Amino acid sequence: QVQLVESGGGSVQTGGSLRLSCAVTGGTIRGRCMGWFRQGPGKEREGVAFAYTFNGRTHYTGSVQGRFTVSQDNGENIEYLQMNGLKPEDTAMYYCAAADKTIYFSPLIERRYDYWGQGTQVTVS
Repeated sequence: QVQLVESGGGSVQTGGSLRLSCAVTGGTIRGRCMGWFRQGPGKEREGVAFAYTFNGRTHYTGSVQGRFTVSQDNGENIEYLQMNGLKPEDTAMYYCAAADKTIYFSPLIERRYDYWGQGTQVTVS
């Protein structure tokens, strides 16, 4: 059973940075499609970032483009989300997700993913 555990959240000031980690057990991130989602207060969960670790393909939602970057440590089986230039509107619970199948279209849609972590809170003030 694939399990995901996020960490690295916290409280930062506007303009600050955080790096979220997603540790994966029960399966490998090598060659897998991984996603990051977030749910802000009173909002629906939205897709933030996607990475296909097989070929390095990435995709970001417009509001984080140029500020957020996904990366992986295949040896440690960890997915990262580096967040720079944080804004109050980035405040949310952030979730890591993993897919069993390759995602070719619309990679920021929740139903594309099979496994989810419990989330880590990010607060920007």
